[in-house]
Amino acid sequence: MLFRSVLLGAMALSFMDISSRETVVSFSLDDYEIGQIADRTIYAEKSLPADMSNTVAIEKGEKITRKGFPITEEDYRKLEKMAVTPVYVDYRAFGNSVLFLMLLIALWVLLFSRHSLGRKVEFKELLLQGVLFLIVYATTVFAEKTLLFSSPYTMPVIIPSALSVFLVAILFGQISATYFSFIIALCIFGAARFQSLVFLFELASCLCASRIICHIRAKMDMIFASLMLSLLNIVFMIIFRIMFSENFLDMIPVLAGLAFNGFVSGILAIGLLVPLETILNTASVFRLRDLNDVTTPALKNLQVVASGTYNHSLMVANLAESAANEIGADGLLARIAAYYHDIGKMDQPEYFTENLPAGTKSAHDGIKPSLSVSVIRSHVKKSVEKARAMHLPQQIIDIIAQHHG
Repeated sequence: MLFRSVLLGAMALSFMDISSRETVVSFSLDDYEIGQIADRTIYAEKSLPADMSNTVAIEKGEKITRKGFPITEEDYRKLEKMAVTPVYVDYRAFGNSVLFLMLLIALWVLLFSRHSLGRKVEFKELLLQGVLFLIVYATTVFAEKTLLFSSPYTMPVIIPSALSVFLVAILFGQISATYFSFIIALCIFGAARFQSLVFLFELASCLCASRIICHIRAKMDMIFASLMLSLLNIVFMIIFRIMFSENFLDMIPVLAGLAFNGFVSGILAIGLLVPLETILNTASVFRLRDLNDVTTPALKNLQVVASGTYNHSLMVANLAESAANEIGADGLLARIAAYYHDIGKMDQPEYFTENLPAGTKSAHDGIKPSLSVSVIRSHVKKSVEKARAMHLPQQIIDIIAQHHG
């Protein structure tokens, strides 16, 4: 249902884009005059025959103006003819767009299957990706219609692709971010009328963003990650300019814009993390760092009420973190889960041996074995209930629920 909703949303944006295109998009005829040096290359998107009012004929794909060359009288008459042509819907272009989106959604489903991802993907993860996908698609469509950002070299300045990858990487991990980088790059490729330069730049930038963020341990590290991405954006654009044999006349503003995009992406990611972590209840590295504090009210209460369980939890935390790090798992997540795994013992600490002073009679001695077993087993359920009441991340709750098998 979610993928269908994203597909319908993208199709609606695509139809709005195509149905609002005129033969000449995003320019006013008043901006041009005979003899003026053209500031962009304009292609005819539709064949227009000669008529009595304007005897010039136009072939689809014909180059009407050339960037850097003066506009001739014939060029101006063709621009005039194109400008007064009524808006039309190119249903073939819309069909191509729908087909591309369907293939992209199919790839999305494949990449985020349990077999490819190595785990079951959560609905909230796909929901966030879907929202980011539509935002990026809409932004690209908007950018492609404006004069300032219609060029494949300036379009990446306004697209929030790196921000999207940053958020997915922090909240759901590098593998998800890497796969999502391909989805976002292809999303932009389709929305930008299949311009290869835009696709290549966005793919390179997104993949680097997903890689840079995997070493982040504190929010201040995001500043350095943002600066690194800004530098890489500049390098990528210079390389692609050279590869596509483009001039460097407008290089400085474009590079400044790309550097700004990379830096602001990291800053905005920090600002959006707090509400997203709360809404999605994820175990991001920043949230785990906040939870890695034994002076929280819950743990302090555990220390007072069930000191033996508290010390046991600290020992398990050290062991779990070391073991997880040795096998390449998330050691910090294991440590935090160990802190809280027995928090349900606070309700009846006297029924657990580690909380009894030496020589003290066990509370189990005076009750039936079946009741004794029930009390011991119930601490898992109570721990889960307390963890949910504290709004701990679902990954931690899962570990608590499974720590006895």
